Amino acid sequence: MIRKRTRAGVALALFALVIPQIAGSGTANAADTLLSANKPTTVSSVEAATFGGANAVDGDPTTRWASLEGVDPQWIAVDLGGNATISRVKLNWEVAYASEYKIQTSADGSSWSTKKTLYSQNGGIDDVYLTTSGRYVRIYGTKRGTPYGYSLWEMEVYGSIEGGDTSPPTAPTNLASTGTTSSSVSLQWTAATDDRGVVGYDVLRNGSVVGTPTGTTFTDSGLASGTAFTYTVRARDAAGNLGPVSNAVTATTLPAGPGDNITIVVAGDIAALNNSAHYETVRLIDQIKPNHILTVGDNQYDSGTLTEFRNHYDKSWGKYKSITHPSPGNHEWYDNLNGYKAYFGAIAYPQGKPYYSWEAGEFHFVSVDSDPMDNNGSDSAQLSWLKTDLANNTKPCVVGYMHHPRFTSGKYGDNAKIAPYWNAFADVKADLMLGGHNHHYERLAPLNKSGAIDQTNGVRSAVVGIGGDWLYKERTPRVGVEKYFSDSHGVMKLTISGRSYSWEVIDTAGTVRDKAGPYTCR
Repeated sequence: MIRKRTRAGVALALFALVIPQIAGSGTANAADTLLSANKPTTVSSVEAATFGGANAVDGDPTTRWASLEGVDPQWIAVDLGGNATISRVKLNWEVAYASEYKIQTSADGSSWSTKKTLYSQNGGIDDVYLTTSGRYVRIYGTKRGTPYGYSLWEMEVYGSIEGGDTSPPTAPTNLASTGTTSSSVSLQWTAATDDRGVVGYDVLRNGSVVGTPTGTTFTDSGLASGTAFTYTVRARDAAGNLGPVSNAVTATTLPAGPGDNITIVVAGDIAALNNSAHYETVRLIDQIKPNHILTVGDNQYDSGTLTEFRNHYDKSWGKYKSITHPSPGNHEWYDNLNGYKAYFGAIAYPQGKPYYSWEAGEFHFVSVDSDPMDNNGSDSAQLSWLKTDLANNTKPCVVGYMHHPRFTSGKYGDNAKIAPYWNAFADVKADLMLGGHNHHYERLAPLNKSGAIDQTNGVRSAVVGIGGDWLYKERTPRVGVEKYFSDSHGVMKLTISGRSYSWEVIDTAGTVRDKAGPYTCR
């Protein structure tokens, strides 16, 4: 049978009174145990590196496997470590659920046999009882219940191993950092033991597996500079049993370069109502420990109401509100900026308007509210203020930021409506423009007012719409794009030092996806 708990709660309970539950081929044995915990998984795809299959068997209901969006079929399989009698499969679906899927088993992980097909599902928790056997169990999604992909908080397989190895290795000991560079951490530990032998180790950085060495040393590379990371290690035996984690060790990569650096985290399109990725991007802020945070709009979806801010943004990025310099996006304007203003207060309205400037070191930062111009094609009061602000600036370096980018290869493309803002920055030879709205990351070469590459008079720019809301795949290539990705959430770590600036873009797996600079202000 299938036992169901969903978001529909009471309605489904009443429905169950009149509709018979789906009958299975058997019932569970009370002595059956959880077989899938921390066992090896394979998947058809992942939405981003932090949504790997291991998240669905880790026992943590806040981590998940997520497939690519908009593609059928997709699947996740778990290796139980030996042939097993299987009595129950329990699935805890995230918002992106399967409306139709198959439960399959295999003896070799290659040839699959369908044991149950489920139709007209509506997410939540599926608790399916059956009688079958196999070493591998696969959930094979054939029809998505949403426009997104397939996503499981947890996949649990119950039963009993037929004479298999169920004893996990011991925990490795004496984990220590043996050296760091600006982009790597080297680790060493004392080997674990097992009754049948250890075959390898999982190295976890901030709780996510980043390496699977067979020996007792590992170097984690491609890391952000000047950032603290916490590591643990666990052992694996030939049956796939995972032992407990070792002691934790924290190591900090070396700074990017000499001098007094000011660190600023940048991202936009952050807190969604039905996507938890903003809880993962805020962990990057925890590690980076910036001096300032700069947001490029759509801080809170769907309408930017005060209730939405309190229920979502405030529980993640909100802990850093005191060092945040936000800009609004079109979603905050759905509530006429009422929730935005009430939540951020004077931080977002330091001069009584939703646009303002501030300074750090030798840099002059300008936050622009681009939505009125995008909607109406004009905003004379703000444009007049912007030109005056730039004319009165005494700092040698200028950075502007607003929600709508003037030039992009992303979903919404170039935006001619906001050209007056871009042109004002171009007139003073601003050094950098930052935007969001398009949910991807993109670095562009200096572009002039017409969008052509112009190293002398153009403005360098980047789109950083990867703060947490659903990512966009649409793209129309254009001239000037130097780097692009849309497969992972993350943040930009912007470092300013004297009259120079550089940045690293770090995804939620802790991997540096782009490095830019250092550039010298003009």
